[in-house]
Amino acid sequence: MTCSQDWTRVSRPTARIERMEAFFSGHGFTPHRHDTYALGITLNGVHGFNYRKSLRYSLPGNAVVIHPDELHDGEAGTAEGFHYKILYISPETIQRVLGGRPLPFVAQGVSSDPRIVSAISRMLTDLDAGLDSLEEDDGIFDIAQALEDVSGQTRRRRRFDYKAAELARQFMLDACTEEVTMARLEQVAGVDRWSLSRDFRALFGTSPYRYLTLRRLDKARCMINAGVALVEVAVACGFTDQSHMTHQFANAYGLPPGRWADLLRRHAL
Repeated sequence: MTCSQDWTRVSRPTARIERMEAFFSGHGFTPHRHDTYALGITLNGVHGFNYRKSLRYSLPGNAVVIHPDELHDGEAGTAEGFHYKILYISPETIQRVLGGRPLPFVAQGVSSDPRIVSAISRMLTDLDAGLDSLEEDDGIFDIAQALEDVSGQTRRRRRFDYKAAELARQFMLDACTEEVTMARLEQVAGVDRWSLSRDFRALFGTSPYRYLTLRRLDKARCMINAGVALVEVAVACGFTDQSHMTHQFANAYGLPPGRWADLLRRHAL
């Protein structure tokens, strides 16, 4: 149930990151997964969420670090609700810093480490102001390095076919509203489907199928933000129908598209 106190606002996204601020007085999001890192700072209240089979709590000043494709939800840990800012950054953006190393994983989902708190906070200082291109580049580099440092991940190199995985990823970006098969991805990448699936997951944090679905949902969310009717959005984004889009949207973001549109309208009033 939507509470009249709840709201969200989304800053204008860049080509590489999206930033959001929200307040929830109680229940926020049902269990869902997205194929980006979700990196947030709790501003007020207690942010509670289930993550990797444990209930986690983020207090004011803590960083929330959700790894791509990990199931999680969100709710207030106290009656006062919780207020937070968060940014979403894709594994492929992080990979441009890592150069083909496996994605960093912060298992606890919450960190008070000043390296990661500082790196995330700098990108969320003012959501109304756009990020200068160089400022964004610096921020992305700092976040990638902080994630790797805080995760404690060794930099031992294993052989991954980054070129093949990137060819598949680019093909899906260009064909995100069309039918895409693993047989076609094999042809594009020049490797067998099982090697491609393994390396794609290690380098980009999710499966090729999930990656394609989330790109369709990216487009859907932009259209919903612009006020386009849901039935039109579903057709334009390559879903079989509105019900199919609603199911995928809720799985990815923890709430149906109609509620997402309502929360945006509440903040605009």
